[in-house]
Amino acid sequence: MATAAPSLTAVTDRRGNRPDSILVSMVLLLSGFGLLMIYSATRFGLERAEQIPTGTMERQMIFVTAGLIAVGLFSLIDYREYRNFLPLIYGAIILLLFAVFLFPEVNGARRWIPIPLFNLQPAEFAKPVVIVTMAYVLSQSKNPDVVGWRQITQILVLAGLPAGLILLEPDLGTTLTIPFVMLVMLFAAGASWKQLTTLIGSGVIAVVAAFRFDLLQDHQERRIRVFLDPDLDPQGMGFQLRQSKLAIGSGQLTGKGLFEGTQTNLAYVPESETDFIFTAVGEQLGFVGGVILVAAFLVLIWRLLVIAAHARDRFGSLIAVGVAGMLVFHVFVNIGMTVGIAPVTGLPLPFLSLGGSFYLAMAISIGIANSIWLKRSPVPDRLEP
Repeated sequence: MATAAPSLTAVTDRRGNRPDSILVSMVLLLSGFGLLMIYSATRFGLERAEQIPTGTMERQMIFVTAGLIAVGLFSLIDYREYRNFLPLIYGAIILLLFAVFLFPEVNGARRWIPIPLFNLQPAEFAKPVVIVTMAYVLSQSKNPDVVGWRQITQILVLAGLPAGLILLEPDLGTTLTIPFVMLVMLFAAGASWKQLTTLIGSGVIAVVAAFRFDLLQDHQERRIRVFLDPDLDPQGMGFQLRQSKLAIGSGQLTGKGLFEGTQTNLAYVPESETDFIFTAVGEQLGFVGGVILVAAFLVLIWRLLVIAAHARDRFGSLIAVGVAGMLVFHVFVNIGMTVGIAPVTGLPLPFLSLGGSFYLAMAISIGIANSIWLKRSPVPDRLEP
């Protein structure tokens, strides 16, 4: 008597998928290393101020702990369930992005909502929400190998609204992350070169128009001009770039040794525990330490692409690609701005830079990716409808 072939779900359930151990291990490794670098970048300053040398690191440890818990929780949630609540999730993040304008400016920007224990930065959480939203839109195509202009228009609207609100805060770095991830996901979804070049060309025109009609904030425009000519403002915005390059260059091949970096210890590099955390790595651990760190990020990105290739459906595959694209942009721009090959945009380095909202948002993204791995197809490279 013939028996029916088991369904894909049944096969997966019997196999008992396990978490991606390499993915989780890389997050743990980078997080631990980040705490060490934050400590090395802040201990001497805290000692001079007669404060606890481990104070900043201990505060970040709270967010790291919460983030690792978030990785576990979001790994247990079936990523496909987000489709049922996507309008609610998207609407909530838009409301939070509007809410930041109700609070006073901090350092000339409105990016945070004060809540107990820390300041919530909705822009960071908007990135995974936008990724999931774009993945859903692109996964609805009747032809999985074709992306229609209607879908692209929907994505431009759904991604453009949060990007525009983030730009008004202002936060240029986070704003630029969204169009980059959008292009990566469109490419993965099968958008034609004509569509991609049209979007890129439109983006270039928009950037030129922003300069031409003074639509950028003064400090944003100065950052770009200093990137093109570091000597334009040597005692202002150019100072941070020069000190950063000096710190990294002084590390040479193997670095000056942990806690031995003079540029880091004497706080010559502003924001060395946040946006410029890579300067502490370069000065203390040298070229070798920097290469090992970049290699760790490459392994993390590789695992996300493996997850995308083994995803059960197009929705999960595109989410994993989007998270990988977000990491690529953050790592390239953050490290690039410390060595002078990218403008200073204030983008932090994933899992290393000080910051609660950023770490939690990255942890949630990894948790969702791990959920995709747990629910992956029992047949590699086979996607369900």
